[in-house]
Amino acid sequence: MIILGIDPGFARTGYGLIEVNGNNFKMIDYGVIETKSGLEFNLRLKKIAEDLNDLIKKYKPLAVSVEKIFFCKNTKTAIDVSHARGVVILTASENNLKIFEFTPPEVKRAITGYGKAEKQQMQKMVQILLRLKEIPWPDDAADALALAICAANHSPTAQ
Repeated sequence: MIILGIDPGFARTGYGLIEVNGNNFKMIDYGVIETKSGLEFNLRLKKIAEDLNDLIKKYKPLAVSVEKIFFCKNTKTAIDVSHARGVVILTASENNLKIFEFTPPEVKRAITGYGKAEKQQMQKMVQILLRLKEIPWPDDAADALALAICAANHSPTAQ
């Protein structure tokens, strides 16, 4: 089973694809969808949807795991990220993917065993779980891979 993890953002949306075979995880691809700050906001959202559709067509995941907005000090940023998150969920729905949603503490707990783990701990565990030579970069992509792993651990069909 292939799972697509998404760390939503309007400037940079992280993605990570893993293949799950029992308790074994294999990284397929990861990276970010970037939108230019000078673009109108609606065009930034459109680019996220288009690039996400391209990833879905290329890798054919059966599920997507999306980060829930947990806490944000900046209300405008939270609203903009929520728009990007909505685009991700709509795109996944239009492609008939199973959707998982997790808060950052839920992902941290699933990956490290501690819901308040530091970012470096998360990245190191993602590297170990996926048997990667290096820690995935940028952070958004590492977070997306962690989201995919979290969904694999919560899905009986992924095992």
